[in-house]
Amino acid sequence: MDFTTSDLCDQYTDLVDVLEPIFAHYGGISSFFGKIRTVKCFEDNSLIEKVLSEDGTGQVLLVDGGGSIRRALISVELAEMASANNWSGIICNGAVRDVDDLDEAEVGILALASIPVGAAQDGIGVIDAAVNFAGVTFLPDDYIYADSTGVILSPEPLELDEDDDLEDV
Repeated sequence: MDFTTSDLCDQYTDLVDVLEPIFAHYGGISSFFGKIRTVKCFEDNSLIEKVLSEDGTGQVLLVDGGGSIRRALISVELAEMASANNWSGIICNGAVRDVDDLDEAEVGILALASIPVGAAQDGIGVIDAAVNFAGVTFLPDDYIYADSTGVILSPEPLELDEDDDLEDV
């Protein structure tokens, strides 16, 4: 699906929530969308690895790392795993590492910042829980749309008017 978040916001003004513009692009794909899965963790990426090892076709992993930028939750190894398992993207309320290599990954990645320090591997966190950051609450099975302009959230899949010559979601 070709889309812009601007067009989707214009068409679905009362349906979508717009995330605060706090993220930078790190992955090799700048526009992505899908049904979300969530991981809530703090400076520990074990559960992120567990979820990304699953088939992610049509999905985006939303990681609530508590906004910590002291340890990177997303590495090039996780980005490559996400790509291999067909994830559309990762949005991380936390940090990434291996920035030069992430740019080559065939997956969309948004995060707060980069830092070279890796995350712990203690298995602490929660999968598929409601999380809140960037001014919105994310529920598992919501839909997220991201491009170079911004990120929007919808409780249902969106499609553009046929006049826009775009395919359905």
